[in-house]
Amino acid sequence: MNKQLKKSADKRIAGVCGGVANYLDVDPTVIRIVWLCAIIFGGAGVLAYLICWLLMPEA
Repeated sequence: MNKQLKKSADKRIAGVCGGVANYLDVDPTVIRIVWLCAIIFGGAGVLAYLICWLLMPEA
């Protein structure tokens, strides 16, 4: 089985969280909450999201 990290068609903003959730086989809401916590408490979440947005291929 060859999984690839790709943006999801189930988008809220850019499909990054949905793509990560598909790759990890978890609910996209969980990834969105974790990413929001990273943004609020660490600030690095914004940079990580932007990098993923630019580098992840479309589904």
